[in-house]
Amino acid sequence: MGNDLGAARWQGPQETLACDDEGIRERLRDLEQPCYVVREGERIGVTHAGRRAAPDEEGLTLLAALEPLSPQRLGDPAFCETYGLKYAYMAGAMANAIASEALVIALGREGLLGSFGAGGLTPQRLEEAIRRVQAELPAGPYAFNLLHSPDEPALERGAVELYLKHGVRIVEASAYLRLTSAVVRYRAAGLERGPDGEIRIRNRVIAKLSRREVARQFLAPAPAKLLQELVAAGQITARQAELAEHVPMADDITVEADSGGHTDNRPLVCLLPSMIALRDELQATYGYATPVRIGAAGGISTPAAVLGAFMMGAAYVVTGSINHASVEAGTSPQVKQLLAQAAATDVMMAPAADMFEMGTQVQVLKRGTLFPMRARKLYELYAAYDSIEALPAAEREQLETHVFQRSLDAVWDDCITFFNTRDPEQLRRAEGDPKRKMALIFRWYLGLATHWGIQGDPQRRMDYQIWCGPAMGAFNDWVRGSYLEAPENRHVVTMARELLDGAAVLYRIQALRLQGVRAPQRWAQLEPLAAF
Repeated sequence: MGNDLGAARWQGPQETLACDDEGIRERLRDLEQPCYVVREGERIGVTHAGRRAAPDEEGLTLLAALEPLSPQRLGDPAFCETYGLKYAYMAGAMANAIASEALVIALGREGLLGSFGAGGLTPQRLEEAIRRVQAELPAGPYAFNLLHSPDEPALERGAVELYLKHGVRIVEASAYLRLTSAVVRYRAAGLERGPDGEIRIRNRVIAKLSRREVARQFLAPAPAKLLQELVAAGQITARQAELAEHVPMADDITVEADSGGHTDNRPLVCLLPSMIALRDELQATYGYATPVRIGAAGGISTPAAVLGAFMMGAAYVVTGSINHASVEAGTSPQVKQLLAQAAATDVMMAPAADMFEMGTQVQVLKRGTLFPMRARKLYELYAAYDSIEALPAAEREQLETHVFQRSLDAVWDDCITFFNTRDPEQLRRAEGDPKRKMALIFRWYLGLATHWGIQGDPQRRMDYQIWCGPAMGAFNDWVRGSYLEAPENRHVVTMARELLDGAAVLYRIQALRLQGVRAPQRWAQLEPLAAF
């Protein structure tokens, strides 16, 4: 189990040596203490006590030594400094306030960054959330989601208006296909020149994406055309537009791999290095004073995944699916129970409500719900027919009886009521366009399926839309048999600390191996401990 790495010796009380697996794991998990791996005859022992012996002193053979390792040392310290964090860890947004005020506040109180799920909310509901989070975390840290809404741009613009009005200083920009005037306005409106001449960035942008062509836009300064239009509209000053030409659109880019919700299902081990290389290329071109940091999301749900992301160069990690099942998540106990039972293979892609006409998909849970299959059927009908009236009678009856559970005429009446309040432009665009009308009717089901799950509607249990990636199954496998197996124990802060501490312990084990200690894999079998 170990190699003699030269003549290094250890001196200390031999009774402190742990030679059994449980004792060794216990010492490795005490991250505030150093660790010495010592050979005693034919046995290998691990201890916190003692010291490395001087060259002229006797002692037991010292195989390896580890310094204390706080999880706060994982990741890029600049990320923590920029946002006032203790840990390079973030909980990403989940729309419709599933990433709730309670979730963001709980994380913020412990020096962790959470992003409120603003997507899909009315302006009134979003403003309520801003006021509550700011009241509980007046000095931060917190972030709010800015969701790209190509079919409902008024929502995106309205969110920016509220963020500027209330001084929200960090947004997580997600699902962007291209830069919009709304996100550019938010960024540029927070720029000013300091007394020292340096550009001060008051409005921070963390862009979550998975495509290099989108990353290029956030790694570059804001487009001059959009800046000029914003100046002409009086939404930013000419001075702010000039400053925007010298800073990137994002402070940080979260590389989103195989995640829940919007995803391209790409493997992190391929995507993250590619994005880091792209960042380095564009940093050489633009020479920013502070390079854009690159974080990792998608599949982050076990200590091994956290450590893997950091070792590949991630400045920070972002969790998603596991927080959907947390105590603080703004969804029903029924959904949390389904998530707690999910395996990594219990997910599939389904049409997205916010980009339905474009054929965009989101990753959702398929276990315990028929939503993904029914949603796919709706898109197939949308692609095959030009109007509701063109649907075959049998198909229409099937939809009304089993999917919508009401007449399509009644659904359209609901759409009129909903969009008259939320975004009347949607109704104007549907006038004289039966295909567009059909899309709005089908989106009725996709949108409400999320709310049925959030509310735990027992009548629509088989129609719950639950955003989820394979990370949920990996987490469930890891915590099986531990206190975190029960949904009522899955607090967001507890899960974060377990992941970070576990990653630090795994780093220690790898460090031992690099020093020549043949540490068996059973030392790395780290069940969660109720220690936080």
